Order: sequence, then structure tokens, then C-alpha cells
Amino acid sequence: MTSKTASTIDQEDVDRFSAMAAEWWDPKGKFKPLHKFNPVRLRYIRETVNEQFGLDPKADLPFKGLRFLDIGCGGGLLCEPMARLGASVVGADASERNIEVAKIHAGQSGLDIDYRASTAEDLQADGEKFDVILNMEVVEHVADVDLFLKSCAEMVKPGGIMFIATINRTAKARALAIFMAENVLRWLPRGTHDYEKLVKPSEIDAALQGTGVSAIAKSGVFYNPLADEWRLSRDMDVNYLVVTKREG
Repeated sequence: MTSKTASTIDQEDVDRFSAMAAEWWDPKGKFKPLHKFNPVRLRYIRETVNEQFGLDPKADLPFKGLRFLDIGCGGGLLCEPMARLGASVVGADASERNIEVAKIHAGQSGLDIDYRASTAEDLQADGEKFDVILNMEVVEHVADVDLFLKSCAEMVKPGGIMFIATINRTAKARALAIFMAENVLRWLPRGTHDYEKLVKPSEIDAALQGTGVSAIAKSGVFYNPLADEWRLSRDMDVNYLVVTKREG
């Protein structure tokens, strides 16, 4: 693996998630919010990929022939559904414990997923290329946002797309995504998110300038307490999704 001086690793965040690694697949454990969040993001990913690549949504394996990277894959909550849809999946995470958990669960599920304890910059330096990159709830946990996003962008094939999901740096996000989620509702352990590390959509656009990858769609995501589910929204003040593309 190629080594670089610059690094996107925030060791404190890596250690925090490593300590919770055994709970990745427990829908009632510390990653319960991600399990709740998964249906809306999986639906969005599937619909967008089908549309962008002209795939048959009714096919048993619509993603067959596409190479995916899930960067910051954690325990594999997105890797496994993508593999089941036929994609060739690389799951990468800076935490070796997360990768070990992901490997074990994939084995138990009978899925062939290429899991690696690695970083975006090292994968990019090794010349990796992908049709689809899933960059979900990761950018707010890295030490160097620009390096991370540029490294990811360099790995998008011509005509390929990258999804970015994160939390906006707004007063509303501070109140809902941090204070309420961590201190009142106890959805997340305290300290999961650092307000100063949250990223505005304009900052993502700026980091991608000159990479050949740019945004083609943006959407907010909000939690509906009455339905107990996450839904897409026009409001990007808290959680949001960005789809980016490298023109072919």
C-alpha cells in the first residue's frame, strides 16, 4: 500500500467507532440511527444508480457489472445490500476492527465483499477506479476534508457517480443533530459529532472544484417522528445528500 505524509485519518474518531465495532449489526445498539436511516438512503442510491446507468430496476441483479466503493464502510451496512444487487464491492475503513466485523458478517451472509483497512488517499494512490462511490456519513469525521474529497473524486470513473451524505454546519444542525440526538434522545453517544467538523454543501462544492467531478443533485433528509422514519426533503439545513458525477 502506498503511504503519504498527508492523511485524512482522525485517530480520535477512528478509536471511537472502533470501540463500538461489535454493535454494527445490532439494530437496537449504538448504531440504531444508521439502521433507521438505511431504508431512505438505500432507496435513493438504488433509484439514482438505475437512472444514471440506464439499468433495469426490475432486474434481480441490476448493479451487475458495476464496481462500488463504500468509503468509511464501518461494519458493512451499505456494502451488503449493494453486493446483493449484483455490484462488485470494495468496502474500506480506517478502523481495522470495523473491517474485521464487516468480514465476519459478510461471511455469515454468504457475500463476497472486498474489505480493506485503508484510506481514500491510499486507495487513490494505488490507482483504484470505481463506477460508484458511497461516501456516506464520513466526511464529518475526517481530518482533512479537501484531501478526502479530492482523493475520492479521483477514483470516480468517467461517467461514474459519487454519493456524499453528511450534516450541515448550521445552528439548526447543532440543535437537532448534536444536542437533541446525543443529549436528549440519546440516539448517539455523546461526542459522536463535533460541530466545527460539520460540512456545508458549498464547502463540498469548493473541495471538488478542478477534480472533474461536480454535483448533479442535492436533497435534504429529515426524520418524521410520527411515521418513525427518515424521508427526503428540500430542507438541507441538517442532514443532506449530494450526488456528484464525472462526465464521460
